[in-house]
Amino acid sequence: MSITQEYLLDLYRAQKLGEPGPPAPGAGDWQVVRELRDHRQFRALVAGRPAHGRIRQALGRWLHLRPRPTC
Repeated sequence: MSITQEYLLDLYRAQKLGEPGPPAPGAGDWQVVRELRDHRQFRALVAGRPAHGRIRQALGRWLHLRPRPTC
């Protein structure tokens, strides 16, 4: 049974019992992504690392260390 089918079945059961329906699948996905980002920034801050721009800084260091080709 797919997620959509299970959701529709749960919605039908809730409607028959007069209860509020369950949230749609994927309704809280972006909230989870935001919370994960906030948690990673918090962990970086506690560890003494910069909380923002870590990937850009790492790529910048990596690109500047590479020797430039001469033509």
